[in-house]
Amino acid sequence: MKGRFQKAEFPVEKVRCYLEPGPIVLVSSALGEERNIMTMGWHTVMEFTPSLVGCVIAESNHSFRLIRESGECVINLPTRALLDEVVGIGNTTGAEVDKFATFGLTPEESRVVNAPSILECCACFECRLADDSLVRKYNFFVFEVVYARAARRPKHPETLHYTGNGVFMVSGKILSRRAKFRPELLD
Repeated sequence: MKGRFQKAEFPVEKVRCYLEPGPIVLVSSALGEERNIMTMGWHTVMEFTPSLVGCVIAESNHSFRLIRESGECVINLPTRALLDEVVGIGNTTGAEVDKFATFGLTPEESRVVNAPSILECCACFECRLADDSLVRKYNFFVFEVVYARAARRPKHPETLHYTGNGVFMVSGKILSRRAKFRPELLD
């Protein structure tokens, strides 16, 4: 049965509680001997071929300089098992601690970029900066995924989704409507 909802006024500065675009990711970066991990929720798929992902990285974030200067990063997909690490990484700065060591994560050599991947994450998307024209104005980076790896199982990992105020949702029940799609729209 379709629901009808009585709605009340909602603060516009909190719409992200409903509109966060996707799962929380851990972005790893490196510049020379320096490396870092940041927790990120502000990202969006922009194109399929080439595979482009847009990300907001605040200039005040330690990763901003590493990514801006190196032009690359790895977008790592953590699962529910890494919730405490995700929160801890988001609450510390790489300017003061080695987040790999502090949170017991294993840096893994990436295949194409110099930034390390995170072994404990179920997927790793190696990225190169494709467009930085919106960085100065909006801190918005457009990355091209140049190499991707993902665990074969589980097929639908329990990803984390941030709703604000320290609250996360975990991806839930999978609903397939594959039979209702036109074949040319399926991948």
